Amino acid sequence: MILAALHVRSFRFQWSADLLTSWAFEMETLVLGWYVMVNTGSVLLLTAFGSLQFLGTLAAPMFGVLGDRLGGRVMLCAMRATYAAQATLLMVLALTGLLTPAWVLVVTALAGVVRPNDLVMRNTLIGETITSAHLMGALGMSRATSDSARVGGALAGAALSTALGLGSTYVVVTSVYLASLALTFGVARRPPVPDPGASLRRTSLPGPSGWRDLKDGVVRVVRTPELLAMMLLAFLINLTAYPASGGLLPYVAKYVYRVDATGLGLLVASFAFGGLLASIATVLTGGPRQPERFTLVCTAIWYALVLGFGHVGSMGAGLLVLLLAGFAQNVAMIAMTAVLLANAGDGFRGRVMGVRMLAVYGLPLGLLASGFLIERIGYPLTVSAAAGIGLLFTLLIGIRWRTSLWTRRRQPAGATSLPQQV
Repeated sequence: MILAALHVRSFRFQWSADLLTSWAFEMETLVLGWYVMVNTGSVLLLTAFGSLQFLGTLAAPMFGVLGDRLGGRVMLCAMRATYAAQATLLMVLALTGLLTPAWVLVVTALAGVVRPNDLVMRNTLIGETITSAHLMGALGMSRATSDSARVGGALAGAALSTALGLGSTYVVVTSVYLASLALTFGVARRPPVPDPGASLRRTSLPGPSGWRDLKDGVVRVVRTPELLAMMLLAFLINLTAYPASGGLLPYVAKYVYRVDATGLGLLVASFAFGGLLASIATVLTGGPRQPERFTLVCTAIWYALVLGFGHVGSMGAGLLVLLLAGFAQNVAMIAMTAVLLANAGDGFRGRVMGVRMLAVYGLPLGLLASGFLIERIGYPLTVSAAAGIGLLFTLLIGIRWRTSLWTRRRQPAGATSLPQQV
């Protein structure tokens, strides 16, 4: 069945909570990014704002360890309570007229320690609760929550900010976070599972067992060709593709297309709408049968579209290119996640997805590098360089791991025995 994952009660609660969280994320990212751009006029501070949102990627493996130990539900509840508290602080500052760009950067840095790991817990829970037969469909539905948020959340954030002001907009954002937290309490508790890494340890390591758990996850990635190739590709994408199609859009809106916050919302929504269409297609078709190949091919197409977007001078053409790029990137990302979850194995999903989040650290590095280069060689040349480097290394990854990525996909051990919670 197309929507078989929704028969799982825990997934219904998770999907609803994830949807609200994603909408809140996108609303405040757009509103705060525009606030920093307008009040400072600095592309470096804008890229710094984007980079601070991903500080937590360095801690993602330990979040994955905690997810394997405590369960995704406990972690998500704690994390989403943190989002609500930080949104409340910004709401109070905005309503009292005390908000400044410095406050935005400080609170963004605090939120950035936790927020990137929300995706780790989401995917871990899906791996725990959905059978392998319906995994791609569930991942497509989960990805659709983020995509719909980038469309609706971006437009809603721009419209509310223009109509109501920053303070009132944050009243809405805070309310959405609180509703998400309430729904997250409906997610099923995971029963305790034995540590599968214990049998793999040949020597006893000093220090807390959490570090041994983390080592097991890293070893699992390094020793599994499909996992290692996907991790390297994920870092490359975050370093060279996502800055141009995401974090730099406020700069493009203001200095390339000369539009206001509503125009920025359209740019963000166009890329996201393409991703939403890809998510819907994945749910309807069940996803590609050879996700490794689709990851590589769609990544290459994405880079080609990013290259074109860097040289498009009109808003209409830019919206179309972003829509196509959003479609290609989402097919690639859904397929990549399926490869990671299928090859991670029982008991390792949290750790593997935690290591996967380290790749997101390429995004702040790419944003900062882009901001530096734009001020020196200009926006078109910066995007061209990033897309060219991305295409080259995507090809090299495909050649290096061609046996694992281009042969017919093997069914990983344990993939048919995923537990299902109802």
